[in-house]
Amino acid sequence: MKKTIIEVQNITKTYASQAGPVKALDGINLHIYAGEILSLLGVNGAGKTTLSSILATVHPPTSGDILFHGTSIYKQLGAYRMALGYCPQKPNLDSYLTVRDNLIFAARYFLLPTDEIEPRVDALLKKFDLHKYANFNVNNLSGGYKQRVSIARALIHNPEIVILDEPTVGLDPNIRRHLWEVIRELKNEGITVILTTHYLDEAEALSERACIMHQGKILLIEEIAVLMQKHQQKRFEDVFIELTRQEEDNQ
Repeated sequence: MKKTIIEVQNITKTYASQAGPVKALDGINLHIYAGEILSLLGVNGAGKTTLSSILATVHPPTSGDILFHGTSIYKQLGAYRMALGYCPQKPNLDSYLTVRDNLIFAARYFLLPTDEIEPRVDALLKKFDLHKYANFNVNNLSGGYKQRVSIARALIHNPEIVILDEPTVGLDPNIRRHLWEVIRELKNEGITVILTTHYLDEAEALSERACIMHQGKILLIEEIAVLMQKHQQKRFEDVFIELTRQEEDNQ
């Protein structure tokens, strides 16, 4: 039986605008299982990035709750954040630091014991093929290598959960495929991965389940293989287009 690590309970998010309140999320309920890669999918404005930012505690919800191991994250924010790694869509590395120093800073932020920091940093530099760039300022890296550093930083404290928001956007195919292997390794290590992506081939290649969102609501949550079989399609992209078109036609 699959173990639930995160339970999203009736989450809503409303923003103020000149035209009046805008509901970005409308009653989201979701179970996320330990050790899975779950893709959050949807067209622009569907609410997937808003949901991932709330899961990452970057923004608070307007209402609802999120449980981590059965307890509200808002009753244990420190413990939850220590169990969480977050890689935002736009790299926010410290541009004044080298690659190594960015990782050391993150390790200290997460209170790693001093004698564990250097070995952990070296292990991640090796894992992400960053050793030769360890003393480079991050501004001198390509987009793909900046993203590797961002993911390495998210893993510095051995989190249980990693949230990756559009981790391969704008990268060339070779770098994308390399990062896919990294994400698969996270799952093999038992880490739960929440993946927000516009690339449906990426979701198909990496995820067992997809959570498809539309206009702030969950359209469906299902195993990708089941959806492809049910809709008699060979590509998940075709299933996604069919489902979102049906939803728009019904409105």
